[in-house]
Amino acid sequence: MLINLLMENLLNILKDELLGFFSVQGLVNLIESGNYSSLRTWQGVTAIIDPLIPLIVVIEIVMAFIKRKLTFAEYRIPFFVYVFNRTAGRFLSLGVIGFCIGYISPLVWVHIPLTWYGFIMGYVVWEFSHFIYHYLAHKVRLLWCLHATHHAPVQMNLSVTYAHFILEAPYADLIRTSICLFFGVPLPMLFAIMFIDGTWGAFIHVGENFLKNSQLGFLEKYILTPSHHRVHHARNPLYIDTNFCNLLNIWDRIFKTYQPEQADIEIEYGITRSMDPKNFWDVYFGELYYLALDIYKAPGLVNKLLYFIMPPGWSHTGAHKTASVMRNNYLKKST
Repeated sequence: MLINLLMENLLNILKDELLGFFSVQGLVNLIESGNYSSLRTWQGVTAIIDPLIPLIVVIEIVMAFIKRKLTFAEYRIPFFVYVFNRTAGRFLSLGVIGFCIGYISPLVWVHIPLTWYGFIMGYVVWEFSHFIYHYLAHKVRLLWCLHATHHAPVQMNLSVTYAHFILEAPYADLIRTSICLFFGVPLPMLFAIMFIDGTWGAFIHVGENFLKNSQLGFLEKYILTPSHHRVHHARNPLYIDTNFCNLLNIWDRIFKTYQPEQADIEIEYGITRSMDPKNFWDVYFGELYYLALDIYKAPGLVNKLLYFIMPPGWSHTGAHKTASVMRNNYLKKST
């Protein structure tokens, strides 16, 4: 009897996790209710759109299998990271967003109107906030330790969108939500932008098995496409630390971090240090381990503290191997 009860609970948990991963609970509820008038509401629209990315993940795997290019190793570590994050901290980001709403809202000094042009203004502000978070994640060593898990995979496919360190989302939402609220983005608009940006941000990780040519024609000039994001995940000296935006590339162009894909430079995915991309512990905790090692070896308190805030690759010896140094050296040689 006890075994049957445990098996029933296990099956229910598995069912809930599968429904959660594929984001189909809203769609199931819609079909069961038979009331399709909700499709005219935001909740109804999200119920239809939410399952698209997980569905494309499955299609991507099937197409790789048909083409005989499927290697489960590419999906294994992102899957383990997803399971670990779901188990360890699914409510952290929501807590941070709630904290920002409670403490930032009273400080708002300007209000963006709930109109179509206000939505464009709000999206530009959101993209700026995303640029700030993402830029800092690459330029501050401690924050890179939280972000590196996402860059560790050496292949690009949609499963990479699930590979994040557990503390990255709360820190990212703290920056993005605070900036957006401070500049007057209304909450309904902010949540709509988060949904759109999250869906597009997942799609731009699509792999070659689903979308071989990741460039989207004339749209390349105006938005960040899968091609741009493949460049962002590259460790090539020309590509490293570029394309920090998510949908609109306006801030990358303003801050000179925009880099289109070059036909003659094959993308090499991953991070610059030697690592084992099949080892969960190295992918998830490797950067924290090496940061602790550098701090331990550094002479003096000032040098130890600098390792927290200086860019990855910075050294107290002066033998810097930062992304900026590598990119500048490459450009000098190519010139």
